[in-house]
Amino acid sequence: MAVILQVHFPFPGPFGDEMAEALAPLAESINDEPGLLWKIWTEDAERQLAGGVYLFATRQDAEAYRQMHTARLEGMGVSGIEAQILETNEALSRINAGPLARAEG
Repeated sequence: MAVILQVHFPFPGPFGDEMAEALAPLAESINDEPGLLWKIWTEDAERQLAGGVYLFATRQDAEAYRQMHTARLEGMGVSGIEAQILETNEALSRINAGPLARAEG
């Protein structure tokens, strides 16, 4: 069963187009993470937060990425990282057009 990894942390910017330009190489590299099906990048410039919502094929893949990503952020001096792994309810998600089709393979 696919799982969601939700990560948010304090981030001073940049945001919007500047963030997209600055972090495009990182975004490309995330595509190579084991078990990653997709990521939605999140940001809130007003509250100075960034992060993402990821769909992983397995809880083990999500946990491995969570550990690596948390260590990477802490190595950059980021604290206050919030990360949680959640099961998906595929039947209800289909009713609301949840993008789980790639996970069903």
